[in-house]
Amino acid sequence: MELSLSVVLLLAIILIVLLRNKTLKWGPALVAILFGFFLASTGIAPSVNRFFTSVADTINNISF
Repeated sequence: MELSLSVVLLLAIILIVLLRNKTLKWGPALVAILFGFFLASTGIAPSVNRFFTSVADTINNISF
């Protein structure tokens, strides 16, 4: 749950910055939000979640 909340917060911040800088218009932003919302209710959602969890775990395990 922590990971998904952090990703949602990060993506929300990026979306707000893109909208404020007029890099992204409201129409395409709304389409992207709705796409994500409906994607979350499909059968592919667990696979997408596992992929991003594994990417986050890989990044977390990198030591410098």
